[in-house]
Amino acid sequence: MTDVTRTLAPSRPRLAGRLKLALCIFAFMAVVPPVAHALGEPFLIVVATRMMIFAIAALSLDLILGYGAMVSFGHAAYLGFGAYAVAILSRAGVNDLFLQLLAGIAASAVFATVTGAISLRTRGVYFIMITLAFGQMAFFFFVSFSALGGDDGVALTARSTILGMPWLQGAEGMFHTTLALLVLAFAGLYRLTLSRFGRVLTGTRESALRMQAIGFRPFPYQLTAYVIAGCLCSVAGVLLANQAIYVSPAYMSWHRSGEMIVMLVLGGVGSLTGAMGGALLTIALEEGLARFSEHWRLGFGLILVAVALFSPGGLAGLLRRLNLTRDPK
Repeated sequence: MTDVTRTLAPSRPRLAGRLKLALCIFAFMAVVPPVAHALGEPFLIVVATRMMIFAIAALSLDLILGYGAMVSFGHAAYLGFGAYAVAILSRAGVNDLFLQLLAGIAASAVFATVTGAISLRTRGVYFIMITLAFGQMAFFFFVSFSALGGDDGVALTARSTILGMPWLQGAEGMFHTTLALLVLAFAGLYRLTLSRFGRVLTGTRESALRMQAIGFRPFPYQLTAYVIAGCLCSVAGVLLANQAIYVSPAYMSWHRSGEMIVMLVLGGVGSLTGAMGGALLTIALEEGLARFSEHWRLGFGLILVAVALFSPGGLAGLLRRLNLTRDPK
């Protein structure tokens, strides 16, 4: 390990802060089903499942945006690839969740490798615009895909099976499967960001020129992170299709990519726990504010402005200032 990568490695107290906060989030989500039943509000399980699905998507985006400083406005395309993998394989009679996950990940890996290799030749606003262009290309491809409903999307006949068993048919089965995948996604990214690969990626965020000067080529690390993020986002897409029992090109529009960036802003860019918290908070605010007014976006916008003005680091920054965690990331 070089002196630079050693400097970028977080200290043990900071790591403990990350893990404690993540465990609190997982524990909070785990008690949702019994609390929902106790309150006579089973719909809360459906909302919590949706929250965790977008938490996985937010984690994937945080890897490239928070740790690699790659602002992608086409990231939702991978959400669509995962969702359409479910729709296409279901029509072919393949309903196994793991096979659908593999198909979504494979499609996303190919698309991310090709488009990432091109996009990473650019920087700044040009990178943003080219990822937006590739994302919209994928969006309009599925809009014109009349065999799968085109712009109207397509309804699924049933949710996927796991090893031939209909474990996802019930709301609680869907909830626990999503929670398990969220824990795995966080654990995998947690280890990845602490590894040598993660420290080099963080170094390229700080200064790509300096990393080149000490012998690291940023491009392979950035492209690998870009592909990993796309593959992980497709997992969220597979879950989203199963949760809604419906697939639409709207899943991969640039608006959805913008929503995922908002989740990171609310939670804290460059923080895995912040990414999860931001996604949970965003969906919770959408559901909560929508019950009071059809103009809930106005209230949500005001909250976002307040966060930008008074807590630029999002929830993670707020917790640091309250000394509830020592994690500066």
